[in-house]
Amino acid sequence: MGKLIVILGQTATGKSDFAVQIAKDINGEIISADSRQVYKGMDLGSGKITKKEMGGVPHYLLDIYSPSKVFTVNEFQKRAFKIIKEILAKGKVPIICGGTGFYIDAVVNGNIFPDVPPNKKLREELSKKSAPQLFKILEKLDKNRAKNIDANNPVRLIRAIEIAKVLGKVPPLKTNTATFSAPAENVAGNNKLEVLKIGLELPPEILKERIKTRLSARIKKGMIKEIKDLHEKEKVSWKRLEAFGLEYRYVSLHLQNKLSKEEMIEKLNTEIWHFAKRQKTWFKRDKATIWINPLEIHEKAFALKQVKDFLK
Repeated sequence: MGKLIVILGQTATGKSDFAVQIAKDINGEIISADSRQVYKGMDLGSGKITKKEMGGVPHYLLDIYSPSKVFTVNEFQKRAFKIIKEILAKGKVPIICGGTGFYIDAVVNGNIFPDVPPNKKLREELSKKSAPQLFKILEKLDKNRAKNIDANNPVRLIRAIEIAKVLGKVPPLKTNTATFSAPAENVAGNNKLEVLKIGLELPPEILKERIKTRLSARIKKGMIKEIKDLHEKEKVSWKRLEAFGLEYRYVSLHLQNKLSKEEMIEKLNTEIWHFAKRQKTWFKRDKATIWINPLEIHEKAFALKQVKDFLK
């Protein structure tokens, strides 16, 4: 019986720093659950933790994929299971940290995804369409899936269309929610994982200000140059960069002279805030999550006590 800690929450709530603090206290190692931080060269735009900020704590699933390729949730699940097994074998505690709820659920719930292989020809055809056009196609194929998908994410939309064209619709995910049993080839046999989720939450007005301050800091550190280099040096297309959403989308539009710098910043502050609200809606579905305000010392101490009690 293994035990897994999950640190989750909205963007800009301080998940990475908190996870490092917890890891140091419980001899843990951290698995990133962020759909953009898996990509090489996407550092400032994705808010990737630095080596210094890691404080010597091992981190996994960062900088492992080329941004020109698509990293799927299936691949994340497979790799995460393998890493969890390895961390447990060392007698340490695996900690999943991130804000991509879909990735976290893939591991915690043991979601079983539709076995539909990629259709290269269809993907090439669909990649020429805009997100609104893709959304209309999905809506015609499967209205239910269209209701709960990110309508601005071409990667997710294309995959949903791909599945719907083969199966007639996108089936609801099957899960092993009782105690969670990972596939035998990924985690030793049918070893079960007990999971404790700690959620970080800030008052809306504070979170809004942190989003604004963090964006300004990233721009000053060279986020625009980072994205320009991805296009010019790494040959990542504008369309691909825009598909990553948020910082990568709006900075790319600015670099193509489709938005002024002021318009880009205004749009980003608005869209990141909307993204944070969607994250909150997703995470709040699980009533078992223990929520804390990371700015309150007594609440952080409470969370650490919960973790230590859980590991006894």
